Amino acid sequence: MDRKLLELVERESVKSDVPFFEIGDTVDVHCRILEGDKERIQIFNGIVIARNGSGSREMFTVRRIVQGEGVERKFPINSPRIAKIEVKRSGVVRRAKLYYLRDRVGKAVRLKERRVDPAKRERSAVKAKEKAEARAKRLEKN
Repeated sequence: MDRKLLELVERESVKSDVPFFEIGDTVDVHCRILEGDKERIQIFNGIVIARNGSGSREMFTVRRIVQGEGVERKFPINSPRIAKIEVKRSGVVRRAKLYYLRDRVGKAVRLKERRVDPAKRERSAVKAKEKAEARAKRLEKN
């Protein structure tokens, strides 16, 4: 009973315009930054090394190298502070978490590029969305 109520409340806060991206993809995350009474957009670009959680609590971790130092930042996917997420390129990976990149430096951090047909990426995004909708319907029935 509690799970159903939680799902109903969460469904309202889940964004619908989140692009499909996977572990190993290089993304630009456009963050809204408040400075006093002004608001600006700051872009954080890097490789997605982890995704965890589900529903409105889903988070992803982006890692980049700044002046030879690794910087990681965790973002909630459904946060209103995230203006948009752009997928720049896809990397070939065989793991769910890329924490091993923390120990690498220089060219060793780079991932091979996965050539993905845009139509195929769109189809997989639609499949993921349909799977989420089916799960929501199952929860409504119970």
